Amino acid sequence: MWLITAVALSATIGACMTLTTAAEAGPDFVGFAGQYSPGTIVVKTSERRLYLVLDHGQAVRYPVGVGKSGKQWAGVTQIDGKYRHPAWSPPAEVRRDKPSMPSVIPGGSPRNPMGVAALTLAGGEYAIHGTNAPGSVGGFVSYGCIRMLNDDITDLYQRVSVGTPVVVAH
Repeated sequence: MWLITAVALSATIGACMTLTTAAEAGPDFVGFAGQYSPGTIVVKTSERRLYLVLDHGQAVRYPVGVGKSGKQWAGVTQIDGKYRHPAWSPPAEVRRDKPSMPSVIPGGSPRNPMGVAALTLAGGEYAIHGTNAPGSVGGFVSYGCIRMLNDDITDLYQRVSVGTPVVVAH
């Protein structure tokens, strides 16, 4: 009887943890202080969070994966393209580290690291994009791109346009 109770309790705790994780994974409306204009995207690398600044000291907050050690960057840029189910070509640095990687991974492929949508950033090879590896969101995992859950990039994609300012801060 004790074993059955322990298994049931374990399953209940596991289900609660899953529900809590899923609830924390989506966007939240939060208070936000800073000198940013409404409509600005602010990525706080150390927090692994992306904020879309709204009016009246509010923001939409999303969990993100960010650059791994040695691959992080900070600066100001803007969205220069919006793409649904984009194909992906690995940058030279990725190809050097992973020479067996194909030169193009088609959009919609489960192997495509861009997920369901991408917002490309001016001035480099970086993007804010979805992922087909949701467990990587919240970590220091990329070559400098900002990685979001597919549902979250879909939400953000609808809220922003080409020209939206983006600030990446440590």
